[in-house]
Amino acid sequence: MKPTIHTIDDVIRELEIIITNSELRKSPRGYFAALYRKVTVQIKKGIEETDPDKQVFHDNVRMERLDIVFAKRYIDAFYEFKNGEQPTASWELPFTYSREYWPIVLQHLLIGMNAHINLDLGIAAAEVMKGQNLDDLEHDFNTINEILSSLVSEVEDDLSSIWPGLRKLLKLIRKVDNFLVDFSMKIARDGAWDFACKLHESPDASWGALIGERDQKVLEIAKLITSPGPIASLIFKCIRLFERGNVEQKIKNLMN
Repeated sequence: MKPTIHTIDDVIRELEIIITNSELRKSPRGYFAALYRKVTVQIKKGIEETDPDKQVFHDNVRMERLDIVFAKRYIDAFYEFKNGEQPTASWELPFTYSREYWPIVLQHLLIGMNAHINLDLGIAAAEVMKGQNLDDLEHDFNTINEILSSLVSEVEDDLSSIWPGLRKLLKLIRKVDNFLVDFSMKIARDGAWDFACKLHESPDASWGALIGERDQKVLEIAKLITSPGPIASLIFKCIRLFERGNVEQKIKNLMN
């Protein structure tokens, strides 16, 4: 059964349940949940800021609703897969991928970010702004992406604690590094907003087809992450062999 979520605190609680479940099962699915909890805590701090000089979002009430709708897409997909149901293809791949040995933590995080930002964020934005001017949300939408982007270097630090050679290796392998930057900073940001605009301008009856079409495009991006080519794949396998700690320890590193 899918959980009932009414507040951002409910979101954080459900993410913690997923994290605990993943730790007990030694499942890499907990990596993305740990990162996402960190993002959600940052968004909560922004929502709770009422000082006009420090206010992060234009509309805190609307922002909390967007966060709930956004997070619920991931949480629902998690339980659909767990219960043997069919989530979107963009989420089915990360959940299935978590059963394999060779993917490194970074790959698990990127395919989770890919599904959640490139598919879920646009849907959530369009859903929250139905019957309203979508442009009113653009500032807060971009702020979410700024929060996500601000965590990129922090995640690199977390991952470097799991495999100390990662940062040096990414600097040496410029092509891989540029791919990661392009993915996290450009594709996700621009694509999510464009998709939100497309949905918002379309009748409700066409949403299913548009989401299905988008889902397949996002799945293709995920395949670039899971199968990045022979050179990058070899590098990732070397990283995987020297990653420090078990799954539970890696999840804790990502939560700190």
